[in-house]
Amino acid sequence: MPIFVSTQWLADNLHAPDLVIVDATWFLPPTDREGRREFLERHIPGAVFFDLEGISDQTSDLPHMLPEPRDFATAVGALGIGDGVRIVVYDALGLFSAPRVWWTFRAFGAQDVKILEGGLPKWLAEDRPVEAGPARRPPAVFTPRLDRSVVADIAHMEKAMGSSTQILDARAAARFTGEAPEPRPNLKSGHIPGSLNLPSSKLVKDGILVGPDVVRAELAAAGLDMSRPVITTCGSGVSAAILWIALESVGKRPQALYDGSWTEWASRGKPIATGDA
Repeated sequence: MPIFVSTQWLADNLHAPDLVIVDATWFLPPTDREGRREFLERHIPGAVFFDLEGISDQTSDLPHMLPEPRDFATAVGALGIGDGVRIVVYDALGLFSAPRVWWTFRAFGAQDVKILEGGLPKWLAEDRPVEAGPARRPPAVFTPRLDRSVVADIAHMEKAMGSSTQILDARAAARFTGEAPEPRPNLKSGHIPGSLNLPSSKLVKDGILVGPDVVRAELAAAGLDMSRPVITTCGSGVSAAILWIALESVGKRPQALYDGSWTEWASRGKPIATGDA
């Protein structure tokens, strides 16, 4: 099943009654940009805003962890996202946080969810319509069917170390090696021992996922064995989803995504390796 829809496809289907457009914009903590504020300033007509922090496990001390199924269903139902709809997700950076929300909907059992190729930047560059203000959709009923097998926890990662399962980390190389600090304070840099590094920035060009040949070349350069299972990870479970879609684009479905990612691993006193993979 294709991962993306084009801006032209979305423009042609903009007012389809069974289509829900989801603005999934989220920014890393050091920036002064805020997704909801920018959504209120301008968004694709008819879109609703998915708050990555708000629609998360509020009992966790970790950022934007998946919520319990009932809480997810309540939150997205209030946005007007129900069973049987088609969902198109986008973000304001082109391809950054949209894959995480795409993965979240799929994990909770949504059957038809796509990402807008090029996101809001491409939509704006083509001078397509936008609107401002809050979303306006009637409430709906979403039936959650969480596939827990695609969500790795810290125990899962401990078992993966030294096994046939590969761990692929999407963070920048200098954070992976331990040479650069983490964006979150008081968090050591480095990586899970035995993991591989493929910065998600190598897979995105001008807000669009690179082609399959480039994805395969980057995976090979990172040392990934396509015949073995792989778990994706990153800083907090967002760019790990970029690795997920890149892998799926070349026919390699990951085993799972590590929800807590480096923020959990490094804050729980787990083993930390530095240097290259």
